[in-house]
Amino acid sequence: MRELLSYKKYLYSGIDLLFPPICLCCEKRVSEQGSLCGECWSDIRFIERPYCEVLGTPFDVQLESTGMIDLQSAEAIANPPSFMRARAVARYDVHIRKLVSRLKFMDQSELAPWMANWMIRSGRELLNDKPIIIPVPLHSKRQFFRRYNQAAELARYIAHAEKLLFEPTLLRRIKSTRQQVGLGKKQRQKNMVGAFKVLEAQKCELRDKHVLLIDDVFTTGATLEAASRALIRAGAKQVDCLTFARVVRDT
Repeated sequence: MRELLSYKKYLYSGIDLLFPPICLCCEKRVSEQGSLCGECWSDIRFIERPYCEVLGTPFDVQLESTGMIDLQSAEAIANPPSFMRARAVARYDVHIRKLVSRLKFMDQSELAPWMANWMIRSGRELLNDKPIIIPVPLHSKRQFFRRYNQAAELARYIAHAEKLLFEPTLLRRIKSTRQQVGLGKKQRQKNMVGAFKVLEAQKCELRDKHVLLIDDVFTTGATLEAASRALIRAGAKQVDCLTFARVVRDT
């Protein structure tokens, strides 16, 4: 055992020598692989409580201790979503946007384990009930051109790390929707109508199950809402959502 640990130590030292660890955001030298430099780390706005316990939206005002454990935003009360809870690692700011873009468009799939580890930390309460892990799927045409689904890469690692069931094909994207970038909330909602489906033969695998839906970014929630509705209609007992980033519009 001691010899194995010694071997791993020299192996990792050799990897660091050949490929010096750099900051995941700015590419400055750092002390270990898969980390951020101090400057980038301090610039990231991680999402911590207090936040809306349903939508995961951080409150911009400092809340005094009220003894309440189920704080909800006005949006969650006025328009309750189909999913039970949504959580995210950080606000979709400049450094987080870089990480998402590199994973999504630049084939840097090696970022997925590091991003997923942060998601596990932020979504711990959603993982405790041992849910089925399902990524938000891409339409087959888009996946063909993009070559892989970044949400599936994140979901695969989370499921493996937590020893949970990973089901990337239970939820299908049957509608080739237009790109959501540049669309307002109502346009996004309309765009996602009828986008997802669970095949009749697979509904038995979802019946009365707790599902954790994984995606890279929560923007308006239209995609996660449409996917959650499809899962609930197919028989899922509860759907929660976990993303790496969350768009937060300052008020």
